[in-house]
Parts: sequence; structure tokens; C-alpha cells
Amino acid sequence: MAAPTPPVRPAGDRPDHLLVVDDEPTVRELLRTALRYAGFDVDAAGTGREALDLAARRTPDLVLLDVMLPDLDGFEVIRRLRAQPRAPHPGRGGDVPVLFVTAREDRRDLLHGLSLGGDDYITKPFDLEELIARIHAVLRRTRGEQTARITVGDLAIEPDSHHVTRAGRSVRLSPTEFRLLHFLVTNAGRTMTKNQILESVWEYDFGGDAGIVDTYISYLRRKVDSDEPKLIHTVRGVGYVIRGPRP
Repeated sequence: MAAPTPPVRPAGDRPDHLLVVDDEPTVRELLRTALRYAGFDVDAAGTGREALDLAARRTPDLVLLDVMLPDLDGFEVIRRLRAQPRAPHPGRGGDVPVLFVTAREDRRDLLHGLSLGGDDYITKPFDLEELIARIHAVLRRTRGEQTARITVGDLAIEPDSHHVTRAGRSVRLSPTEFRLLHFLVTNAGRTMTKNQILESVWEYDFGGDAGIVDTYISYLRRKVDSDEPKLIHTVRGVGYVIRGPRP
């Protein structure tokens, strides 16, 4: 699980306030510590009623809500949260966004949670970097902000949703594969060394063997670059570059 990089925040800029709701003390403390390190202001609750009380006293910018709670399940919590009267929130209208974090993988649960007004859904065990990316994406969407779609040739990636297509075909990537592809695409046309890729994609999560870069490049090639024209190119003795087809 990669350690998140704390953001540089402009002086006077208020950190986003998150409410973490999970009945497992170790998970709750892990999330509270990691999200604070990532620059968020975090409160945490172990029960649904405690969460509703905290939300009533201080409106969060986003709630990370476990479904399996000892008193009220997460679905009942979101119902009551949506019914709570609250003052208008600066910079955002409407309901407090909710991201379900749960061990359940039943698709019916996912659809039920979204139908009740949930904004996203992630199952345990999860990648911490992916969770933080989803939090930022939900906050941007609920504030009307958008991260631009990035394209190279017929390859397109959408940073908010982690959605990738090649020639209109949807491509499913792991969190690490997506981070690697995103790094290459945002540096399209520039040759990136293996050390640059390791530092930017793996950060603190990996010891430094550059061979892992070659392995993940091969995964990407199979998934997004199996057809012509090839977009991912090897620069021998240096690293890799992604570039569109030449006219």
C-alpha cells in the first residue's frame, strides 16, 4: 500500500474535512492517519449514530462510510444523513458526498448504495492511493470541477474515473498500471527514465529495482498497445516514451 504524498497547500486554504465511519479500530485509525498525512482534516466514528452526531455538529466535505456497522448499517446512515438539516456549505451545494468503503462485493449492494445517493463505492482491501484519488475525484465532481480527458492518438484516459479506452474499447487496469499509464501520458513525447518512473509511480511502496518498470510496461503493452499503431516505445539504455502515431 503506497504512502500518499502530502500536497502543498496554499497559505490560508482550508483543508477538506472528511468523516471516516468504520467499526474496525485498526482500519479506522489507518484511514485517519493516512488521510491526515495526505492533507485532509479528519474525524472518525465507529458507529452509525456517532457518525450522524459528528456530521450534525460539523458538516463534512465528504463521508467515507462503511456498510457493515454495529448499530445502523451504512445504507440507513446515508438515509438519515440526507435528511439532516444543515447550513449551506461554502463552495458546494446539495448533499454531502458519500463514498462507501466496505468489504461487501455484492453488486446489489453497490447499486443499492448508489441509488440512495452514494457518490462512489470501493471494496476492501483497497489501494490507498486509489482511494485518495477517488476522494479527490468525488470532491471535484460535487463542486463542478473536472479534470480534463487526456488523449494520445486513439488512447484516452479520464483521471477522475480512472477510465481508459483504446480505439473506443474500454480497458481495465490495476491501480499501479493506471498510475504508470497516467504518468507516461501526461509526459507524452518525453522519454522518461526508469528511475523517474519508479519515483513517480511507486513512490515509497517499492525498494527500487528498475526491473519492475519493465514488467509493468509489458502488462500495459498487452492491455493497451497490442494493436497498431504502437504508442509505447522503448528508448534503449534510457527508459520509455509514449507518443501518438506519426502523420
